[in-house]
Amino acid sequence: MTSEVERFFSEQSPLATEVASFRPRAQQRDMAMAVAEAIRDNAILVAEAGTGTGKTFAYLVPALLAGGKVVVSTGTKNLQDQLFQKDLPMVRDALKAPVSVALLKGRSNYVCHYHLELAQSNGLFKTREDVKHLAKIVNYAKVSQSGDKSGLADVPENAPIWFNVTSTRDNCLGQECPQHEECFVLKARKEAMEADVIVVNHHLFFADVMLRDEGVAELLPACNTVIFDEAHQLPETASLFFGESLSTSQLFDLSQDTRIEALTNAKDFAPLPVACDELDKAARDLRLVFKKEGRMAAEATEGFKDFAPALDKLSEKLKNLTGLLEKQAERSEGLESCWQRALALVAMLKVWRAEQTTTESSKGEGSGVVRWLEVFHHSIQLNTTPLSIADIFAKQISGHPRAWIFTSATLAVKQNFAHYQAEMGLLDARTACWDSPFNYQEQALLYVPNGLPEPNSEGYTDAVVQAALPLIEASKGRAFMLFTSLRAMQRAYEILQAEFDRKNLKYPLMIQGEGSRNELLSRFREHGNAVLLGSQSFWEGVDVRGEALSLVIIDKLPFAPPDDPVLAARIAEMNKQGRNAFMEFQLPRTIINLKQGAGRLIRDESDRGVLMICDPRLISKHYGKRIWQSLPPFKRTRDEAEAVNFFLKLPI
Repeated sequence: MTSEVERFFSEQSPLATEVASFRPRAQQRDMAMAVAEAIRDNAILVAEAGTGTGKTFAYLVPALLAGGKVVVSTGTKNLQDQLFQKDLPMVRDALKAPVSVALLKGRSNYVCHYHLELAQSNGLFKTREDVKHLAKIVNYAKVSQSGDKSGLADVPENAPIWFNVTSTRDNCLGQECPQHEECFVLKARKEAMEADVIVVNHHLFFADVMLRDEGVAELLPACNTVIFDEAHQLPETASLFFGESLSTSQLFDLSQDTRIEALTNAKDFAPLPVACDELDKAARDLRLVFKKEGRMAAEATEGFKDFAPALDKLSEKLKNLTGLLEKQAERSEGLESCWQRALALVAMLKVWRAEQTTTESSKGEGSGVVRWLEVFHHSIQLNTTPLSIADIFAKQISGHPRAWIFTSATLAVKQNFAHYQAEMGLLDARTACWDSPFNYQEQALLYVPNGLPEPNSEGYTDAVVQAALPLIEASKGRAFMLFTSLRAMQRAYEILQAEFDRKNLKYPLMIQGEGSRNELLSRFREHGNAVLLGSQSFWEGVDVRGEALSLVIIDKLPFAPPDDPVLAARIAEMNKQGRNAFMEFQLPRTIINLKQGAGRLIRDESDRGVLMICDPRLISKHYGKRIWQSLPPFKRTRDEAEAVNFFLKLPI
């Protein structure tokens, strides 16, 4: 098969004739050959392919040529849709491969007939907008083949009404559902079972591997190849699903679903809605214990005298509701489902409170865990996370022989994969690294300004903005400013607003949160001279080609906050083992995150621009060299005039 794969990446290949944007690249061909060999040998391959390599084609071509069943998992729904709607059909047509393709999303993406009917009958709407949206969803459900909410453009994907007309793992009635035969989720799963290539996303994959909930588990036994694109996101996603989380939002959802079911099937049982109200109040009171949002270790709650009593009260009200639901469960499938959910939540709360030292789940076996909580604006989440996912994940992918491909533009540190392999339990994997085909020496400049204070000093963000202004003016806007914290982003936005007014600079100024990411990016491209300020969600998965983006400014090296409870516990555990947690864990993660941010700048052979990293630690610290050597081979400078002059050569 390798010779056939090689032929498809030559100048005379079907890809060259069928795909207008195709250009033969040695890196793409070599990656495709490595993927083909891994598929042939049922091996594990960890592959980094720099921006512009064309890694999507490099794994799709050998996967389709090899035949058999293939699961492709992506980091985002956007890439999932792009693969399904654009890349896969393109490659399939070029190869003339007779393969069927299916898209499988989490159940919350599909209209649920049962909950749609409930929403119509109970009429519990908060706004007129909800009523209008519901009418559109009702009509859509009658004519749609898929029931995928992304197919109804008239109702925004974040509209509150979707919560009422889709199901969750908790409130799905399964085979007991009276609408079981018409279920869109089951239809999507059936199509996936019958397809040759199935496109999922990481959250769906892990939710299913651990919870056996979304239909992927049924696919795996017959699957020959699993490909993870954007594989750098896997450690975070896997940690999320290999742990346990209990949120007050889940309790509010339980109360709401119970009320709706009670209205229809237990109107004569008054204690049920009362118990729901009491549980809601206890959940709100628990949230009100904390003045600020943020994360903390479970032990830190000892500093909040109201926390333990509030948690006791919550536990009491949850158990009370559970007892009442047990008495009414036989009156409907919905009430039975609510009772089962309540039982599960009681058990999870008991585990988190350490009233039970071990759990029947195998998630924590063989590794320590850290208990922590996160406070959000309206809710609080109690979490249990394994300190290491390596053994758990290695166990999940062992067994049936198949190929596992892990690929991303950012997995290695100076072409070394040791950090990623250790974190994911892939110690025996094959590894390979291909540099970007872009000419970074000619196309880009890395600028680290002189004279900035230490990043933790007061006034640091002000100094970053002042250092960035000459470059923003030289580039005529056309800039991303990426921040490691929302607070710094907001402060920079305020300073830039004042400076733009003072200097009469007419560049449109945009900030994360003004709209969805896609809306902001669309506006950014249309303006052609905008300055966009973003935090974590703009560091990766953002593709702006051409002159609209010519300057990327990064305020700090993206080290994870040292007070993060999971990070702190992992560092403590590694140091206890006599290992160097900073060099083995913190620094590699920071480098991979920084490479993602830096990767926003050059997206095409014709792109040119400046990457400005403001953090003086890149130069002053012993580990700084290790960081910039892991970035693409930009020409480097510390001279502001040289950075400004770079833009004089750009078409403006």
